[in-house]
Amino acid sequence: MAPLFLDPGLFSRRVALDEPVIVPDGAGGGETGWQEVRNLSVRIEPLSVEARERFDQREALVTHRVLLRKTVSVERGMSFRIGGRRLVILSVHDPDESGRYLVCRCEEER
Repeated sequence: MAPLFLDPGLFSRRVALDEPVIVPDGAGGGETGWQEVRNLSVRIEPLSVEARERFDQREALVTHRVLLRKTVSVERGMSFRIGGRRLVILSVHDPDESGRYLVCRCEEER
């Protein structure tokens, strides 16, 4: 397989990479919060919008593909934060197994 070529100029969006942390609620449980790990330059591509009903309300499920230079700190379950938006990472893979790039499939949290 030939190595994937990506123009470095594609990684023009700055985002915060956040990891989930459990914040104790004082009653023995916890709530998931987010803690910033680092900032990254990425390319964000919208993939799909799916309308669905949940608890008698219509909502939209929006998915994105996020491309970035490979870093060991990106894992499934983390998220990218862009302003007030959050893209939760569903999967992470190396598209050409060269160790240079990562492709993350994400779902926008509403």
